[in-house]
Amino acid sequence: MLLKPWEELPDSLRIAEVRRYYDILQKKRASLIAKRLFDVIVSAIMMVVLSPIFALLAIAIKLDSEGPVFYRQVRVTQYGKPFRIHKFRSMVNHADKRGTLVTVNGDSRITRIGRLIREKRLDEIAQLIDVFLGTMTFVGTRPEVPKYVAHYTPEMMATLLLPAGVTSLTSIFYSGESALLDAAKDPDKVYVEDVLPGKMKWNLKGIEQFSFWRDIRIMVMTVLAVCGKKYKGDYEEAIRK
Repeated sequence: MLLKPWEELPDSLRIAEVRRYYDILQKKRASLIAKRLFDVIVSAIMMVVLSPIFALLAIAIKLDSEGPVFYRQVRVTQYGKPFRIHKFRSMVNHADKRGTLVTVNGDSRITRIGRLIREKRLDEIAQLIDVFLGTMTFVGTRPEVPKYVAHYTPEMMATLLLPAGVTSLTSIFYSGESALLDAAKDPDKVYVEDVLPGKMKWNLKGIEQFSFWRDIRIMVMTVLAVCGKKYKGDYEEAIRK
């Protein structure tokens, strides 16, 4: 997962606001290599171990509603490249054409089995495929759709130096998103103007303090959070633990 030479980055990333983050990551080559090796080995093992759950989810989704097993929305990953993310489908087919691109609690597009899948975050385990392929990594900035990436500030573009992530401290601690979107008349506008900037502050701090062992801690925290552990405090408190 070594970074491309600065001269080979897309023009959108070869800017002064991104250079500081690029230089930070360039000094952490060993962690970047360990991160990719970990992604490949662990995602492969997990896909084999979880294959019975993959099969059960596929059957349940097909029986519950019409449409494909996977939701393959276009997202943006490393260096601004688009890719089709793998998620077990939890909403009606073509849900993104029937409403906003962000999902709020009580969204009528969510299917019956989809509510259970989303509650336990089982829709996310399909992203093991993306991690194995290298379009995603276990820990990193969650991938956005191109529509929202178009609203990135120059500094936010630094999050595209690394592959998009399945989880992050932002995912664990950023609790304001659902409340803001649920109360909003225009969820898309609120997401772009209020939610996205708040999340990106955390994601940028994550790049500044990146290390392989920090990624491992975040993965453990994610598993505990899914199992019901409640984390309190802010970002600065979390990274000191």
